Amino acid sequence: MSLLFRNVTFRYDLSPQPLFRQFDADFHDGWSGVVGANGSGKTTLLRLAAGLLEPSEGRIIRPPRIALCEQRTDAPPDDLDAFLHARGREAIRLREALEIRRDWKERWTTLSHGERKRAQIAAALGRDPDALLLDEPTNHVDSCVRSLLRDALARYRGVGVLVSHDRQLLDELCRQCVVLDPPRVLVFPGGYSRAVEQRERDEAAQAEAHRQLRRDVRRIEVEQQRRRTEANASDRRRSKRGLDIHDSDGRAKIDLARVSGADGQAGRLTRQLEGRLRRGEEELRELRPVKRYDLNFWLPDSRSDRNHLLRAAAGSLPLGSVKTLIYPDLEIGPRDRVALTGSNGGGKSTLVRFLLERMNVPEGKILYMPQEIGRSESAAIAAKASRAPAHVKGLLMTVVSCLGSRPEQILGHDEPSPGEVRKLLLAYGATQSPHIIVMDEPTNHLDLPAVELLENALSSCPCALLLVSHDERFLEGLATIRWRIEPRDNGGCLVVGR
Repeated sequence: MSLLFRNVTFRYDLSPQPLFRQFDADFHDGWSGVVGANGSGKTTLLRLAAGLLEPSEGRIIRPPRIALCEQRTDAPPDDLDAFLHARGREAIRLREALEIRRDWKERWTTLSHGERKRAQIAAALGRDPDALLLDEPTNHVDSCVRSLLRDALARYRGVGVLVSHDRQLLDELCRQCVVLDPPRVLVFPGGYSRAVEQRERDEAAQAEAHRQLRRDVRRIEVEQQRRRTEANASDRRRSKRGLDIHDSDGRAKIDLARVSGADGQAGRLTRQLEGRLRRGEEELRELRPVKRYDLNFWLPDSRSDRNHLLRAAAGSLPLGSVKTLIYPDLEIGPRDRVALTGSNGGGKSTLVRFLLERMNVPEGKILYMPQEIGRSESAAIAAKASRAPAHVKGLLMTVVSCLGSRPEQILGHDEPSPGEVRKLLLAYGATQSPHIIVMDEPTNHLDLPAVELLENALSSCPCALLLVSHDERFLEGLATIRWRIEPRDNGGCLVVGR
């Protein structure tokens, strides 16, 4: 069974440039990873593969039964109820392997996003599709759940297409990686790490080719000027103007030079060089080196002069009707960088919302990025960016570019991708000089290059940070204080600092 893209070109109505141009790729049994900057078309590629979009040109050959798991988990899958009550051996095995309970559809709004993602993928696997298309399957999940998902996906034997920022998952599962760099689509064998190594080699070779081509163009320009000077001198020598009417010998020599063509050689060579110069300049425009951005875009007053941004006395918070979250005295100073970790359903987001209400920060000086941003809110954020004054929009687009996306593509969509919305929110925060940035699962929906860029940007941020994340590598690079929520035997949870 195969999923085949043949000479596929796709463009959105509001975008002047195609997202893909003459894209060819083969997806066979096994997993293929899809990576690229937010807004590069990863989700669009999945929707094309699923038949929810059709190419502007070319064709897609699809297997008959396709299951698509999109990023958002706002609503339960249509067939979740059937999967939860199915009595077949595979459905039972999946429910047990992924620790899914039969009442999850009725409790959907109370489930954590990690639990919703688990149920979404399990229901798709339960259909036994010919092709399974996954968009960020490890968003919101802790390390234990991620291991359960990895094992379940490794058992799948159909055509798998995986969009993910989880480098380890891509390396463990994928036989090839498709790298999107609109309008180019590059295909590399192996997992993400191997694809990155190959792309870095390609970019280094491209940069060297660009430098060599610039040197060649400069040499051609110098040689062209020299030969143009020779051609002008030759033209003067071939002209009979200024000769005495009786100077028959001089006129004869000029006629001989015209017939032999010897004196016009410089002019012909000059025209040849002009052609070579035009071709060289065209190649330079095509062979653009990869841009690197300065990530220190923070404004100078992005730091509070207060001694404490938060002081919360020890207490407890209810987590539903059964569990209780017990927390000690909690403090955050103007330069503190706090990581909040714990398993899904342990109360991290509940604690963050509680702390936000108790921040000692002036209005407008808290940048809060929630775990999920709904479609309508995403569209409103994009519309606000489009209407921003020129000086604000300039900074917004600079930050978005620094985080690996193309501003013109974000403004070309009515509904930007979840990753693009996160970048816009961070960009708005930078314009307000925040005193504290609070992010709940900040790496969700971000591609791997964007995660690394975000980490670099936050590392140079002068304000305080409160980061909730399952991405240990991300936290290790940023956090200096740890708060961890751990379960207790009586069903409650406890915040432990280290």
